[in-house]
This record gives sequence, structure tokens and C-alpha cells, in this order.
Amino acid sequence: MRESKRKKLAAKGWKIGGAQEFLGLSEAEEALIELRLKLADGLKSRRHARGVTQTQLAESLRSSQSRVAKMESGDPTVSIDLLVRSLLALGTSNRQLAQIIARRLTAT
Repeated sequence: MRESKRKKLAAKGWKIGGAQEFLGLSEAEEALIELRLKLADGLKSRRHARGVTQTQLAESLRSSQSRVAKMESGDPTVSIDLLVRSLLALGTSNRQLAQIIARRLTAT
């Protein structure tokens, strides 16, 4: 958020904070959510870069297209193990996996 907008909202009495504060998450819970979102975003980016459809990826994982869609959206019912296995199935190296985990999340 731009600083000018932040100041305007604060001046009008709005409280500004992050998801951790709003939801009362511990640092570990916040880190786990952030990891899941990074892996989900990395999966979607990697799949697009490889020119693979959700259906094609699902077939290679012996899963369904809807499950792949849930993986890419960061759905909490999807295990982190499945996200990692999916990235590896797309040919992601350990180094690339580490880069996905290390990068910053971008606000959408």
C-alpha cells in the first residue's frame, strides 16, 4: 500500500495491520500460510512456463483438474507435500524449489 493512502486511512480512523495481527496468527502459522502460498504461486507459474494445462498436470499426478486448481489457489485442504510433488513432476530442480520458497510474495 502506498504511504499516502496509508496515512489517509489512518487519519480517518482505520486500523492498519497485517493478516497475522488481524487473524491472531502465531509466527509459525503465518510462515506456514506464506509457504503454502509461495508453493501454489510457484506451481502455477511453473506450469504456465512449461505450457502444461491443469488437466495434463492432473493426469501426470493421477489426480483431477479441480485438485490442481485447488493447489494453485493455495487451498488449505491441499498438503504441502502434494504441492512439492507437483512442482517436482514439472521438472523443478531443488535449486528452483529453494528459489520459489525464498522469494517474496507479491500483493495482488
